[in-house]
Parts: sequence; C-alpha cells; structure tokens
Amino acid sequence: MPGTGTNRIVTANPPGGPEVLRIETRPVPQAGPGEILIRAAACGVNRPDQIERMGFYPAPPGAPEGLGLEVSGHVEALGEGVTGFAPGEPVCALVAGGGYSDHVVAPAGSVLPVPTGLDLVEAAGLPETVFTVWANVFEIGALLPGETILIHGGSSGIGTTAIQMAKAAGARVFTTAGTDEKCALCRQLGADRAINYRTEDFEAIVTDAGGADVVLDMVGGSYVQKNVNLARPGGRLVSIAFLQGSRVELDMMRVMLKRLTLTGSTLRARPVAEKARLAAALRKTVWPWIKAGQLRPVIDARFALADVRSAHERLDSGAHSGKILLLP
Repeated sequence: MPGTGTNRIVTANPPGGPEVLRIETRPVPQAGPGEILIRAAACGVNRPDQIERMGFYPAPPGAPEGLGLEVSGHVEALGEGVTGFAPGEPVCALVAGGGYSDHVVAPAGSVLPVPTGLDLVEAAGLPETVFTVWANVFEIGALLPGETILIHGGSSGIGTTAIQMAKAAGARVFTTAGTDEKCALCRQLGADRAINYRTEDFEAIVTDAGGADVVLDMVGGSYVQKNVNLARPGGRLVSIAFLQGSRVELDMMRVMLKRLTLTGSTLRARPVAEKARLAAALRKTVWPWIKAGQLRPVIDARFALADVRSAHERLDSGAHSGKILLLP
C-alpha cells in the first residue's frame, strides 16, 4: 500500500524539449522489502535525464515512474529486511527513476550515508557521478597510480568528479573543455593539463605528452579515432555517452597494433546487486577521499523542483559547469 499524502514527480510525455516536463502528483510511495523511503532534500539533474526527456532512453523494467537518477535526503522509512540505516539519517542514493520527487524509494544497497565533509544538498550531486566514474574509470578502465588519463567533458558533472577521483588515486590527468573558463575550473580541480578543444588539438597535445593509458569519452563521433591515435599501447578506451553520435568509422589496425581495449557501459539498467557492490566499493575507497577533502561535487546551479524546466534549459545550454540540482 502507498503511504499517505501526495508526492510530486516529473514526467515527460510526449517527449521533447524542456517545455514537455510536467509536475504530476501521486500517492506517497511505500518502501517495499529491501528498500528505503527517502524524504528528498535535493535531486541531481543529469544528461541521461535529458535523453530520457527526449524519448531516447527508456526506463528499465520496474523503475519508479518519473525522471531522476539520484537524490539526497533523510530516511523516512525502512522496508522489510533493511538494516544499517535509521529513520532520520541523512543519506544519498542512486535510483533507476523517480529521483525528481518529494519522496523517493531506493534499493537499500544503492543508499549511502552522506559523507563527512558534505552537506545534505551537496550530497545529491554525488551518486550518479561517483558510481559512473568508479565503474568506468577504476573497474572497467583499471586506472592505476602513475598512469595518465584523458577525460573528455572535464567541466561536466561526470568530468569534474572524474578529475578529482583520478587525482586522488595518483594519476596524471588531461582533460578537454569548451571554454578557457571551464579549463581554468578543471585545473583548479587538479587537472595537470586542461585543453580547450575549440582552440587546441587535444590529440596532438596528449600524444606529445606520451599518450594516455585510459580515456573516458562521453563525446563519441570523431573523438573515437583520435582517442585510438593518442592511446598508449595497452590503453583502455571507455565510452559512456555519444554527444557526437554513436556510429563511427574506425581504423582497427591501430587498435590491434597497440593492443587497445575499446569498451563502454551504462549504469541505470544494472542489477540491484551490482549497484550494491559498487556502493560498497565507494564507501570503502571514495568516501575517505571526500572526508580528506580530495573530492567535492561542483554545484553549478540550484532550482526549485517547480522550476524543473529552467533546470533542463540550463542543462541543454551546455553553459553549466558541474552539477545542477533540484530542491523539492
């Protein structure tokens, strides 16, 4: 049975631009077995939300209704079998949908305590990015201390997080961004070299510096061949988005001669148990980085939940640096 009262969610039907976003009301959900009901303090706005709004990223089966993949707030209720959390505890969580809400149900394995050093609202900018970076840079990409990583989109929510996590792990960091101001932000976050891709040739710069062991790419298109060209032998090229398109023409001879690994992943549709495993790894390794001041989400703007269209207009503009948050 649902809880008492009403709960706002954000939908996009039919799909389209920010103007299609609608705030609808539903009964307050109830935490089922293995779930936690969170009273939201803030929700993160991410590129996958934009793609879902446009009709190209359907929610996986069983996902809560509505947009939104991450939330912070206080534990409202615990479902059957949930231990390790208490009502009223400040937490943040990765969810498969319904994050833009007053109350959010999350699998307990995807819920983490708000780390020491962050306030409750800032913590909403963590889950989607730290889960993604850990899974793709450190597990799939297997970044090691002393290696070099190239992070495209360095001023994005993913990029600003990846820069800080890679530096905390002892890597040398190159990154790309579209303005000198965004490049300056990347350097402030620890990037050894921030490249303005509009005025500089990132392929030549990284190649001249010895190449990259790992590339985190959210651009696709023409970037894929350039990533292959600049990669070191044995390099790992990890794709997580395709702002320039997912279909590319590629010289596989270089891939073979350099023994490269070309791979990629999505996070949203992974099984609950897999996300719980990732959460445990974050709590063990990344939460201490946050406590030590080595990682902090960069917050670009905050909007009321009722102003969700403006938040998506900001996202669509590409002018933002870091995370955009909604405040229920």
